[in-house]
Amino acid sequence: MEQLGINPVFLLAQILNFLVLALLLRRFAYKPVLDMLEKRRKRIEQGLEDARLAEEARANAESESRQILEQARIEAQGIVAEAKQRGEAEAAETVETARGQAQVVLDEARVEAQSERDRLLGEMRGQIAALALAAANQLVGEALDERRQMQLVAEFFSGLKAGQVRVADEVGALTGEKAVITSALPLSETDRATYRAHLQTQLGAEANIEFKTDPAILGGVVLRVGDVVVDDSVVSRMGRLQQRLS
Repeated sequence: MEQLGINPVFLLAQILNFLVLALLLRRFAYKPVLDMLEKRRKRIEQGLEDARLAEEARANAESESRQILEQARIEAQGIVAEAKQRGEAEAAETVETARGQAQVVLDEARVEAQSERDRLLGEMRGQIAALALAAANQLVGEALDERRQMQLVAEFFSGLKAGQVRVADEVGALTGEKAVITSALPLSETDRATYRAHLQTQLGAEANIEFKTDPAILGGVVLRVGDVVVDDSVVSRMGRLQQRLS
C-alpha cells in the first residue's frame, strides 16, 4: 500500500472519521430530518383526511339542507292548501249561515205580514159585512132582518151553508194528509172548527188542516188536497156564470 502511495494509518483514520461522521449525521441530522419528514407526511395525510371529511360533511350538510328545504316547501304547500280549504269551508259555512238567517228573517217577515194582513182584514170584516148587507138589500129590494143579513154575509165569506161544508161532495172523493182552505177573509174559530171536523172525518184524524186568506177570491173558499183543487170561490163562480152566459 505504501508503494501505491497509501498510508494505511491515515486511511484507517479516514475510514474511522467517515464512520464517526456517518454515525453522527445519522443520529443528529438524518434521523431528525426523517422524523420531521415523517411527521410532516402524517400532518399532510391528516390534513388531507380532514379536508376529505370536511368535504363529505359539507356535501352531507348541503344534501340534508336541500332535504330540509324540500320538506319545508312541501309542508308549507300543505299548510297553504289546508288553510285555503279551511277558508273556503268557513266562507261557505258563513254564506250558508247567512242564507239560513236571511231565510228565517224572510219567513218571519212573511208570517208577520200574513198575520198583519189577517188582522187588518179581520178589523175590516165589519165594514165589508155592512157593505155586503147594503148591496144585498138593494138586490132583493127589501129589508132583511139582522139575523138573516149576518147569516148571508157569513155564508158568503166562509163558504159554509147552514153550518155545512159546501164542497162536501167533492171532498168525499179526496184522500191526503194535508188540506189547505183559502178564504177571502180570516175564518172565525167556529168556521175553522167546522171545516177541520169535516175534513178530518173525510181524510183521517191525523190530517193537517191549514187555513190561508186571499182577498182576491172575493168570497167562498178554495180547497186544496194534494194536487187536487176544489174551487168554490166567488171569483170562480162568477167566471163559470160568465162562460154560461157567453
